[in-house]
Amino acid sequence: MKIALIGSRGIPATYGGFETCAEELSKRLVKRGHQVWVYGRSGYFDKKLREYEGVKLAYFPAIRIKALDTLSHTFLSLIHAQIKRYEGILVFNYANSPLLIFHKWLGGNVILHLDGLEWSREKWKGLGEKYFKFAEWLAAKLSLDLVSDSRSIRDYFGEKYRRGSHFIPYGADLQYSKEKHLLEKFGLEPQDYILQITRFEPENNPLLSIQAFRKMETAKRLVLVGGVQYKTEYSESIFAAKDPRISLLGSIYDKRILRELLCNCYAYIHGNEAGGTNPALLQAMASGCFVISRDVPFNREVLRDAGIYFQKNVDDLCEKISWALQRPDETRIKGEKGRDIIRESYSWESVVDEYEKLFGSVLK
Repeated sequence: MKIALIGSRGIPATYGGFETCAEELSKRLVKRGHQVWVYGRSGYFDKKLREYEGVKLAYFPAIRIKALDTLSHTFLSLIHAQIKRYEGILVFNYANSPLLIFHKWLGGNVILHLDGLEWSREKWKGLGEKYFKFAEWLAAKLSLDLVSDSRSIRDYFGEKYRRGSHFIPYGADLQYSKEKHLLEKFGLEPQDYILQITRFEPENNPLLSIQAFRKMETAKRLVLVGGVQYKTEYSESIFAAKDPRISLLGSIYDKRILRELLCNCYAYIHGNEAGGTNPALLQAMASGCFVISRDVPFNREVLRDAGIYFQKNVDDLCEKISWALQRPDETRIKGEKGRDIIRESYSWESVVDEYEKLFGSVLK
């Protein structure tokens, strides 16, 4: 099959869930004999490769304004896709649904990958929230095959719009520590810190983690990896936090370093609450982390009883971190249980199996 993946920032992945999915899915489809193109946003790549692990790459610009970044790039990519006449097109992000009203013109069978509840994110309040609710409604009305990366999102679309979708989650590769010495550059030692890797946005709750940690008496450190594309008052309050036990490492894309940070942390805080199966949660579980997760259905669906859950308040998160610090044996057991869940339910090969079946079915 000749397939295009459109709507992510591009690969190699250095940002979020769509990019991770685009990279892992495309390179595995190529290994199975398919021709795959991934469209990237030219402004995000200093070096523009023509090919990556057998995947063909195409770049188009985007208007670097928060409200137009995704739409402007997808619009140009879809015009190019019409010329290329792909057999199958996977478009990420239901924010792009207005561009797919005339999807039959694209010459290929179009599949739309839904996201979480984007309209609930703080950064989209006001007109942005209204737009995402409209785009969500339109996605449900279009005659496209839809993909939900979590059962909760699939159920949400079914209950609200009476619209079915294919459940295909993200995946993760099992990881084990190989190079502990990579922690030395950050002054870290194995099991000596609690980790959170996330974008610095309100619905991911990194500031809550800082506030909770500052109230605690512990020799452990809190390590935050991440940042924001557009500075906000919220992100600035994180950067202004002063505590010698808290380390802000910025955005890290080196996979070896990320592996060591994950595999050697005492516990991992997962604060995301806006919906969908989160790749960061999957990778933390695949690394054997004991996870302290925000208590929302999307996270419970994935983590199950392999971690513990906190409510959105400082005292409850303090209590859950204290619980973990007092039970090192139990945290290790739950961390291994998380790996078992990934092994059984979230392997990338099984994810690609499902996409391959779906592309095959829409081409019939």
